[in-house]
Amino acid sequence: MSKSSLLSQGEYLSVLSHAPADEIKTFVDNLLPDLGDVQVLSNRTGLVMLPYTDTVQGTVFHLGEVLMAEAHVRLGEQEGYGACLGRDVQQALAIAILDAARQAGRLTDHIEPFVAMQAQNQAQADDLLLRKVETTRVELETF
Repeated sequence: MSKSSLLSQGEYLSVLSHAPADEIKTFVDNLLPDLGDVQVLSNRTGLVMLPYTDTVQGTVFHLGEVLMAEAHVRLGEQEGYGACLGRDVQQALAIAILDAARQAGRLTDHIEPFVAMQAQNQAQADDLLLRKVETTRVELETF
């Protein structure tokens, strides 16, 4: 069982939305001939409010608006959804197609390893960033 099959749908979509756009689009382009007809229900950009939680009081407030691309597709009887930051509607469409295919159990032997690799790459990038931040830590003595 691969790591991505252990992910919830939200976690799976989060990994895909943070993956490099070109990699996702190329991957889905290669899968399309084996997936059959994909019906695009919506594919658009828009502004959404960005929620943030105050770290002291735990109060949620809206930090501002961000531009998002989103797509909603149907693959056979299964619907899929994808969203990403920015205006790349093709990236959102590719994510939605992967979501529908995964939920329908189609081509999972190709999709699961791809998502697992993306999750691993993102974890390594996060670890590297945290290591760089850690090198800037300053310890102060207080009297």
